[in-house]
Parts: sequence; structure tokens; C-alpha cells
Amino acid sequence: MAAKRTPLYDVHVSSQAKVIDFHGWEMPVQYQGIVHEHHAVRKNVGVFDVSHMGEFLVEGPDAEAFIQHMVTNDVTRLSDGRALYTLMTDEHGKTLDDLLVYKLEPHRFMLVVNAGNIQADYEWIAEHQGHFDVKLSDISAEVALIALQGPDATRVLQAFTPLPLDELKPFSFSISQVSQKKALISRTGYTGEDGFELYVSAADAAHIFKLLLDAGVTPCGLGARDTLRLEAKLALYGNELSRDVTPYEAGLGMFVKLKKGDFIGRDALAAQKEQGVKRKLVGFRMDDKAIARHGYEVLVGDDVVGTVTSGTLSPTLQFPLGLALIDATRAEVGQQLEIDIRGKRHPAHVIPTPFYKRHQS
Repeated sequence: MAAKRTPLYDVHVSSQAKVIDFHGWEMPVQYQGIVHEHHAVRKNVGVFDVSHMGEFLVEGPDAEAFIQHMVTNDVTRLSDGRALYTLMTDEHGKTLDDLLVYKLEPHRFMLVVNAGNIQADYEWIAEHQGHFDVKLSDISAEVALIALQGPDATRVLQAFTPLPLDELKPFSFSISQVSQKKALISRTGYTGEDGFELYVSAADAAHIFKLLLDAGVTPCGLGARDTLRLEAKLALYGNELSRDVTPYEAGLGMFVKLKKGDFIGRDALAAQKEQGVKRKLVGFRMDDKAIARHGYEVLVGDDVVGTVTSGTLSPTLQFPLGLALIDATRAEVGQQLEIDIRGKRHPAHVIPTPFYKRHQS
């Protein structure tokens, strides 16, 4: 099967991006270098193409009730123009995906799902439509998604939109324009920094992306996106989250609202909360210069106690760190660990997360 391309593929190629396969998509992993792009977002502003993400519309009289049944968070607390982060679980409480829910109008919502899960998520949601009076549409091909992230994001974007950005609160959005092109402007992101995500027509994406590049914004690839989100302890589906991991194990229990009423996976999650988890997601720091990667075994003495989910050399903090899903009895801060890296054990220890938190004025 031929790899898919976003509407910005030609822009990436002309910008000398290094393109890789990512869940069947040809995506830029870096332009000038991951560390350069990472620092641009932490200190100034960077722009990402995340048009490979999936977007579904859920419309109809039962739209809110249907989504409430499908996800762990409480969508009834959303007012128009607000978004929330949530998870979608199966009957056993295992994570099928993490996603954003946007309330466009009282009976109209947009779900934003991970690129690798678009088809599976759509089929799962459609399969559970049942008696709910809703219409489900996959609009992924029509929508491009551009993320503008960093402390300078507001200043840069304000030059191109009439929307008063300082009035847009985190997890709020508004339909407006960017350079006279219609855009849903959302104060959300996946980097640990302030910033915006711009949902625009696929036909308008190249114009807006080039506009930002011409304004001096650093183009950033998936490599920097990964190091940024890891420092902020933002879960990546396929690493921290999977069909083998529950929200409680991943440390995302705050997004599970058991009191809201019934939803798929509620009984299993309620039981797990009552009994306590046997595994926990923890942050660790290497005690030497080795870098742990996804899938490496974590040991205490002769016991394998878990697995690394993500690891990198932190560009901001300048030491190797990572996340691991390990035995809950070994999850205390300060716990000494060893990580098997290509047959050799390297020392590490559990540290608090998030590793990085931006200064808020």
C-alpha cells in the first residue's frame, strides 16, 4: 500500500525536510535538526504539520449522550467553544485511543484521534452507534492541522488573524480566519508550551504554513514533537498507551470520571480504581550517559519489573530520561533501577514528572 501524504508534503520536500514513514504516512522527522527545532519551541516558536491526525464529526440530537457513552471524561461539562482531553476504552478498561473532543454547537462535536488509529476508531465508534440518533462522518481528508507552539506563538499568529488571541483560554477555540482563510483556532498543543492548533481546509494548508515560515517560524518535525511531549510527560499512543494499558496505569485517572454515569469500560475501571493498579507509569533518569528506548526491559536486582515506554536525551535538561511502565511496588521516587540496553545493564532511578514544566507569567 502506498504511503499517504498530507497536503503539506510538497512544502516539506522543498524545505529539505527528512521524511520518514509514520503509521503509513510520509512525514517530516526533522528539518535543521531535532535539537535545534526543540529549542526553537521552548524559547521562541515552531510550526508542525500534524495533518495526519484524524477528525470525525458527530452530529445529531443524541451527539452529547453518544460521546459520553464512548469516552471516559465528562463531555457534559463542555460549553460551545471548549475542548477536552479524554480516552476511549474497551469493555475491559484498556485504552483504544486518547483524543480531543471539541464542542462546536449543542448537537455537533468534532473528535480528533491519532493517525494510526483512524480506521479502527471509526469502526469502533460506528459499531456502538446503536439506538443513538447521531450521524458520524470521517472528515480527516478534508481537514489539515497545523500546530504553532512556543512562547512567541501568540505574537506571531496575531499578525494574521482578527481573533483576539489573548482572550482565548487553554482548551478553548473559535472559528475565525488566518490570512483570510477560514480556520478553527484552538489553544491546545502537545509540547508543554503555550500555542495553537489550526484546523484549516486541506486546500488552504500550504498557504498558511508558508505564511508562518515566511514570518520566521521554525519548521519542526516529528522528532522534536516527540522530545517536547516526553519532557512534558504527554502520553504517546503506541508507547505509553495501548490496548494493553488502562488510563489508571498510565497515570491518567484524572480523565476518568466514574461519577458521570455509565460508559464503555466503566465497570472494569471502577474495579481497578478500588483494587489499585499493579503497574504504574514512572519517570526515570539514567545515572550514566546511556539512552533507554521503547521496549527495553527494566530490572531491580534479578527481577524484570517493567518496560521502557519512551526514552531520549532531553535537549532542555541535558540528561537522558524516559518513561517506564513498572511494578507499582517499585514506583517510588528515588527507586534504583537498571535498564537492559543491548544486553548490558545501565543504572537509573525514578524521578518526579513532568520532567519539564513551562514558566507561566
